[in-house]
Amino acid sequence: MNLRSIQFELLAILAGAIFPFALAPFYYWPLAFVSAALLYCATLTGSRGRSMLRFYLYNLAMFVVGVSWIFVSINQYGGASPLLAGFLVGLFVAAYSLISLPQGYIYAKWLRSARGPLLALTFAALWVLQEWFRSWFLTGFPWLFQGYAVLDTPLVGLAPYAGIFGVSFTVVLVACLLADALLNLKRIRAVAISGGTAVAMILITLGANQYDQTERSGRLEVALVQGNIDQHVKWRRESVQPILRTYFSLTEAHYDADLIVWPEAAITVFHDNAENILATLADRVSAGDGALVLGIPDRSDTGSFQNTVVSIGEGGGQYIKRRLVPFGEYVPLESILRGAITFFDLPMSRNRPGPADQAPLTAGDITLSTSICYEVVYPDLVRSTVNDPDLLVTISNDTWFGTSIGPWQHLQMAQMRALENGRSMVRATNNGVTGFISHRGELLDSLPQFEAGTLRGEVDLRTGTTLFHRLGSYPLLLLSLFMLFYTAFRRQRSSP
Repeated sequence: MNLRSIQFELLAILAGAIFPFALAPFYYWPLAFVSAALLYCATLTGSRGRSMLRFYLYNLAMFVVGVSWIFVSINQYGGASPLLAGFLVGLFVAAYSLISLPQGYIYAKWLRSARGPLLALTFAALWVLQEWFRSWFLTGFPWLFQGYAVLDTPLVGLAPYAGIFGVSFTVVLVACLLADALLNLKRIRAVAISGGTAVAMILITLGANQYDQTERSGRLEVALVQGNIDQHVKWRRESVQPILRTYFSLTEAHYDADLIVWPEAAITVFHDNAENILATLADRVSAGDGALVLGIPDRSDTGSFQNTVVSIGEGGGQYIKRRLVPFGEYVPLESILRGAITFFDLPMSRNRPGPADQAPLTAGDITLSTSICYEVVYPDLVRSTVNDPDLLVTISNDTWFGTSIGPWQHLQMAQMRALENGRSMVRATNNGVTGFISHRGELLDSLPQFEAGTLRGEVDLRTGTTLFHRLGSYPLLLLSLFMLFYTAFRRQRSSP
């Protein structure tokens, strides 16, 4: 047994395990650079098989630590025993980490022969393509991306230009360049090239962070309502009226706001059974010349469940959720899994997605870009929902995450969407984190978790579009592909 190889495998595990601590709610952002640099060092040598194993172990450790909240969802709200919940989470992360094997194979076979800045560029490009692949494969699980770690630092400057993948590229590239400089301390020229390139990349990022591509066009008075409804009783028939009383009570003093937002599925009866409730709300909101945006379940013409948002009062429109949560809102392999455990048969796990093109919600003459819960973690979905909206609105029910790190990771991803699109965002959730987010991705104000309350304040309306809003992730992805092909081609030409 090769002890040196095992040391590199352990290094890959350590690199993956520390990365989630760079994200919310821990915010030890330098660990993102350390994590990427350690994996880079661990994969510089070794056979193809060993390289694939190290990439796999990195992802496995990252998911075990970073998505531990899935255990809470399955155990506390899905009716699975701790043993079964642990087994299911373990099975998920072990299987999902397999998508890193092609990354390890491509890197070891075609790319690793490069040296210095070119190898660092190639490593970063391959990293970004793997993150992108995770964002859509099997409907996507775009969680734990490297770029989120630096959201609250000036190093996030490329987000409005190239999105989250551009920020991830920056973090990984700088980490690899610095690692390369440290590994070659005795070679002054190599240190100067790698270190100089890292410094140049940091300066470009810092410079980009100084400019806004959008400008303020007005202000809006907004009230966000957090009901703090217990998920265990939320969908019971006898809970309908107590839930309504809670939301009516929390909203009573705020009908004069320009916009009021209730969270996902705030009303727990179907839209066609809630006409009287909605009419009463519309009258009260209209009296204050405002609009109310709220989540409510609906049914399609064929009887399928739909997760929707409506705007009433001095507003209009309905938005049907397009990107559903696997197992929570629909069950993959339904004929096999439906009924296996309670988690696969939750009341709202029979949803169907809405159409790709939908008219935007409005609040007076304000155009809203709306996303429901899980949708906000998809960068290109959010940017393409509405062309040049005045405000981003997202509603959610993160009760499924319990007291875990999940709600804070979810919030951090929502903050990145605001920065990418140069828009303020308002976020209303059932039990946290409800808050106002600036066009710079800053959390301006929020309600405490696990408490009912109403958050009121003014938010900026913005006009103009960022480069990312216009072009999306595609330019960077194409550049990353070019880097891989260029490096592989150079290797083939240099081979005897």
